[in-house]
Amino acid sequence: MKPIVLALCLIGFLNMAIATPPPPASTCRGTLYLTLDTGSMQSADTIAQILQRHHVIATFFVANEPTWRGDHALDETWRSYWQARVAEGHQFGNHTWYHTTFVRDLASGNIQTRGGDHAPRTLDETQFCQNLQRVNQQFQNLTGRPLAPLWRAPGGKLTPNAITWAANCGFPNHIGWSPAGFLGDELPSEIYPNARLLQQALTRIKSGDILMMHLGIRSRHDPFVRVLEPLISDLQKKGFCFSPLPAHALQ
Repeated sequence: MKPIVLALCLIGFLNMAIATPPPPASTCRGTLYLTLDTGSMQSADTIAQILQRHHVIATFFVANEPTWRGDHALDETWRSYWQARVAEGHQFGNHTWYHTTFVRDLASGNIQTRGGDHAPRTLDETQFCQNLQRVNQQFQNLTGRPLAPLWRAPGGKLTPNAITWAANCGFPNHIGWSPAGFLGDELPSEIYPNARLLQQALTRIKSGDILMMHLGIRSRHDPFVRVLEPLISDLQKKGFCFSPLPAHALQ
C-alpha cells in the first residue's frame, strides 16, 4: 500500500476509534448542554462533523458576525450550513444581529452599546427588538425554521432594559453558561493551551452545566476545536448525555 493511502486509512481508522456512541438514556449519569456561538465560523464544519460522529445535539446561538471567508454568518452563502444543522435536529437561539455589547441603561431610557459590526451606539426599544428580530427573520428565510425563544447577549452582558425588552420582543429566556462550562476557546492559546483547557473542563464539569464555545475564534492561534472531540468523548465515557436546551430554558 502506498504511504499516502496508508496514512489516509490510518486517519480514518483513528476518527472512527475516537467516536464514542452516547450512553443509553436509561444509563445517563447526568445531562450537559453544549452551546455554540457563531464567532468567526472557521471551525464550523469541523465542529459539525464532531457532533455528528458523537451523536451530540447542541444549541446554536446565532449572530450575523463577520466570518473568516469575508462574508457574514447569516449571508446566503451559509444557507446550506444552517439547513444541514436544522436537519440534524439542533436547537437555535438568538445572539443578536450586530453582536454588540450592552454596556448600561442611560437616563434617556436607551441602552449604550459597544463594539459590534456597524452597530448603533445607543438602542431604543424599537431598535433593540429589530436587533433580535432581524436574526429570527433571516434564519427563517435561510432554513424555514424560526428561532426558539432563547437568546444570549454578546459576552453575556445584560442590563435591566435588555432583559425586559428581549422578553417583550419574543425572547424571554436569556441563556448564559456555567462557570465550569466556560471552555475558554476565546482565550489566548499562549497562556491557556488546549491541554490545560481540556483537563480543566474534564475536572470541573458536572451534570446540568451549560457549556459554551464558538464556531470560530480568529485570534486564538491554536484553535480549541482540536480538543473538542477528546472532550466530548471523555465526557460521554463518564456517562454524561448531551441535550439541546429546552425552549423554556434553564436559568
